[in-house]
Amino acid sequence: MKITKSELANYNENNKQDHHEKFGFLSLQLDRLEINVEEVVERLQKFQVAIPSWALGAGGTRFGRFSYGGEPSSLEQKIDDVGIIHALTQSAGAISLHIPWDIPKDAEAIKQQAASHGILFDAVNSNTFQDQKNQAHSYKFGSLCNVNKESRQQAIEHNLEVIKLGNALGSKSMTVWLSDGSNFPGQHNFKKAFQHTQDSLQQIYQHLPNDWQLFIEYKPYEPNFYSTVIPDWGTSLMLAEGCGEKAFTLVDLGHHLPNTNIEQIVAILMMKGKLGGFHFNDSKYGDDDLTCGSIKPYQLFLIFNELVDGMENNEGNNPPLAWMIDASHNIKDPLEDLIQSLEAIRIAYAQALLIDRAALEMARAESDVVRCQEILQTAYRTDVRPLLAEARRLSGGAIDPIGFYRQKAVRKNLIKERGMHSIASGL
Repeated sequence: MKITKSELANYNENNKQDHHEKFGFLSLQLDRLEINVEEVVERLQKFQVAIPSWALGAGGTRFGRFSYGGEPSSLEQKIDDVGIIHALTQSAGAISLHIPWDIPKDAEAIKQQAASHGILFDAVNSNTFQDQKNQAHSYKFGSLCNVNKESRQQAIEHNLEVIKLGNALGSKSMTVWLSDGSNFPGQHNFKKAFQHTQDSLQQIYQHLPNDWQLFIEYKPYEPNFYSTVIPDWGTSLMLAEGCGEKAFTLVDLGHHLPNTNIEQIVAILMMKGKLGGFHFNDSKYGDDDLTCGSIKPYQLFLIFNELVDGMENNEGNNPPLAWMIDASHNIKDPLEDLIQSLEAIRIAYAQALLIDRAALEMARAESDVVRCQEILQTAYRTDVRPLLAEARRLSGGAIDPIGFYRQKAVRKNLIKERGMHSIASGL
């Protein structure tokens, strides 16, 4: 299924009056605050978030998986689904692949198909957190950290193959997330596990193309529960610095212990020039992989406050960030869920763009804590959705993506094309 420009134009025409009224009212309010509305809308138009190939089918928990029907059973179908999301939102112009879940049979043909949707290939992701069919050595006791040299070498070679595939698709970065760790005290020599990991990453890094970046992810627990080799941003930063200037820390919002101050982590990493990018999701208890902004929208806003500040005052010469959603959709239509996440991310970004940073710095200098809070919350409490709708309209997307999706019965059409019992490839 492909969304046409004429369909979108007709939909927007039928909804333009309500949109113009809301956008006009908000523009008047922001003009009075001397906020350049056109500039904010233009920045929203440019802001793109990658869609992970593994999020386009029904996700699951360790207890069950509930299909929604019409799932993409091939990489080609996954790209088509991202094409639907991008056509509606004009903010999902990239896809991130997980290897070996999504190995292209013909890289050039896949590139051409993605280009037909206006989609590029974001970071490729290696998978050494599970054994694959006919694999010679198991990752049951770790991959890059494994005490068995053959297992480590196998994991290294897999990462090098991922780089080769990514290069063929035009990707410029790779993300490494390791489940390596231990479940019981005494199982690991912590120092040796770290050193094996550092040595393995350095070998992978040596094969990184000159214009590529290596993103090193961290997670405090799961699937190992006593120790994780890369449990926090500090360990990731040490490993990145041990590799070289093309290696960076990647922040997944769900990969933190409850109440961790993620915005502070973001600020320090950007100051050091070592923040590579983001995996967006939300959580109540742990790595819940819920719809972004569904649980902690104010935290997301505070994170974007630091991101915008870091991008505008780039003391650490941090490179442009990689943005990606990483969520698991179990009881929602995956495409609707991804559209909701994109909206939440862009809302937080737009709100952060409204912050009066000069006034905030003045209040900080005077230790006026009340004023600092008022400045932040004034921006946060502004309903910026008309700005997002205008950015979509100007870019050729839908004023209301979910409204269009349901009016056109997109999921029903996908089920008609693919069947009720199709299952997403990978996973």
